[in-house]
Amino acid sequence: MLLESPVTWNRRSPIDLKVALESKGISADTTVILYGRFGAPDNNDAFPGSSAGHLGAIRSAAIMMYAGVKDVRILNGGLLSWEKAGFDIETKANYPKRVYDFGTDVPANPWVFIDIDEAKEYIKSNNKELVSVRSWAEYIGDVSGYNYIKKKGRIPGSVFGNCGTDAYHMENYRNIDHTTREFHEVEQQLQEAGLTPDKQLAFYCGTGWRGSEAFFNAYLMGNPKVSVFDGGWFEWSNDPNNPYETGEPK
Repeated sequence: MLLESPVTWNRRSPIDLKVALESKGISADTTVILYGRFGAPDNNDAFPGSSAGHLGAIRSAAIMMYAGVKDVRILNGGLLSWEKAGFDIETKANYPKRVYDFGTDVPANPWVFIDIDEAKEYIKSNNKELVSVRSWAEYIGDVSGYNYIKKKGRIPGSVFGNCGTDAYHMENYRNIDHTTREFHEVEQQLQEAGLTPDKQLAFYCGTGWRGSEAFFNAYLMGNPKVSVFDGGWFEWSNDPNNPYETGEPK
């Protein structure tokens, strides 16, 4: 909630992000290692995303990168990997000491996210791709993917990037233990979708969590031309004037 709006699920305003990160003791020069726990989210729950801790960690990483934190990392496999390695865990809360100067203007890296007007430009461009990191059922409009999104379908002209089976699983980007797949496996998946490094790519999902994971993978693989369409299907489908498609693409 500190980094995302609970209404749109988009990143918060630059000033809100600055205040939130400073309150957690994070400046641009802080090394931040994020992790979560995968808890088999159920879309019938009122708040299924609350169980998608590892996705949430990667989403937070993308927002911190956007704000300007220079060294953001993800614990590969999250809390599960830590426990499997035999390290201790604790149940007490640790509270950070706030800082009063983030150290740079926010956002320092505005390229991490694009918004809806830019997404529309991506669709029209010959050297840019808007990539749907959603399940096939979401992409063809069988399901919306979320209990709070009513409209089903996809953004016309978007490329199917294939993440996994539903809105809270990323099997095609992760191993069974939720560690990240080897880079050549992810690279092959992107290439099979025609997503080559010479193209400018913007990943989107429902609200930005899966899009952020696909973005983070591509970024770590050395692709400098990647972003997240922050609004995703949620923002796009909420505007009745925006076109959408269902069924298998031609």
